[in-house]
Amino acid sequence: MLSVIRSSWALLLGLGLLMVGNGLQGTLLGVRGSLEGFSTFQMSLVMAGYFLGFLGGSQLTPELIRRVGHVRVFAALASFISAVLIMYPLVANPIAWTLLRVLIGFCFSGVYVTAESWLNNASTNENRGKALSLYMVVQMTGIVAAQGILTLGDPSGFVLFIVPSVLVSVAFAPILLSVSPVPPFETAKPLSIRRLFNVSPLGCVGVFLLGGVFSGLFGMSAVYGSQAGMTVNQISLFVAAIYVGGLMLQFPIGWLSDRMDRRRLILGSAALAALTSVVAVMFESYFPVLLIVSFVIGGMANPLYALLIAYTNDYLEYEEMAAASGGLVFINGIGAITGPLATGWIMSLFGPSGFFVFQGVLMALLAAYALYRMTQRPAPTVEDTGVYTPILPTATAVAAEVAQEYAIDTAIEVAEAEADAEERAAASDEGLSATPAPQSPVRPAPQND
Repeated sequence: MLSVIRSSWALLLGLGLLMVGNGLQGTLLGVRGSLEGFSTFQMSLVMAGYFLGFLGGSQLTPELIRRVGHVRVFAALASFISAVLIMYPLVANPIAWTLLRVLIGFCFSGVYVTAESWLNNASTNENRGKALSLYMVVQMTGIVAAQGILTLGDPSGFVLFIVPSVLVSVAFAPILLSVSPVPPFETAKPLSIRRLFNVSPLGCVGVFLLGGVFSGLFGMSAVYGSQAGMTVNQISLFVAAIYVGGLMLQFPIGWLSDRMDRRRLILGSAALAALTSVVAVMFESYFPVLLIVSFVIGGMANPLYALLIAYTNDYLEYEEMAAASGGLVFINGIGAITGPLATGWIMSLFGPSGFFVFQGVLMALLAAYALYRMTQRPAPTVEDTGVYTPILPTATAVAAEVAQEYAIDTAIEVAEAEADAEERAAASDEGLSATPAPQSPVRPAPQND
């Protein structure tokens, strides 16, 4: 881990500052939109705009990088992000905010594609798994830290919009000045959606539903807090609990996934999240209960994404796994666009509790579909399953492909180690069968000093 930090500290520092800026602007808009008198449906459009732009950026940025290079794409997108962040309070209009969110989603996606390709280039086969884990920790820590900054200013003013603009601007300095050389950029051609669905219906349906779950959490949690009458401090704690849960439960669930039928773990995790959503609806006036619920839902939703990717890999050939990442990210992105829109519509029908109604319904659907798929074919043995690699739903196709490549390398290493062990065992057995019958032990002659 220390070797990863030494080789990539500038990149990780820059990414951490980017996540602080992105996490702060997302929550801040939810609070400020309520102060501006925007309706729940209007805010759902604003929040959905980010994921529409993010999906577009993940599809178009690779071609931009091939044409003009990493540095120019990085610098151009950075300028747009900084400008958009300080334009929000200047044009407090839901239509303008939606367009700005589309733009900033596109830019952040492009920045992540560029930074993740740099991170992959700075890693080796030996430390790529640690680099991915550290990248995930940096992402989650940045978002959690952003919620603390929210409590230090007035959401109705300008300062909290200027802070993320500054953080994002500063974030590019260590990345552009310290990371070299510029890596080559190549991505695998994605598998078709039909091929992916034929290979793993549960994987495709699951990442689609999780796109709605995560975008609802990421985009509408602050809107929910404002509609529910929470203070700014409570909203920041509520949002932070989602990501703290995702960070703390990622690795235990990953450990379990390598030791049991992954469908059972998917079923259990989704069912637990659905049940806690019911608890939130029943006790939504008790803030401590809401903190626990947000911790559990975030703790289930974040690892489930990586778990579903690992489950899909169990049915793919090695040469297909990297290509599958693009298709899975695209399916997740389509689900993410619908998440805030559906959440806003349900909240307009049921009030603030509609936030948890939507989460509970999607998680219940995922659990039910996992149960159905368990009746359709047997699970692969634990020995035949691939490695679980931590990755967040916010990752682009580049990070997903890197995670797939790490899973491939690990699987090949395990297979080679098992083959070597079998060869040694066979050679040992042959040697024992050829050994003559043991004679009476003879005491060796004494040696001179």
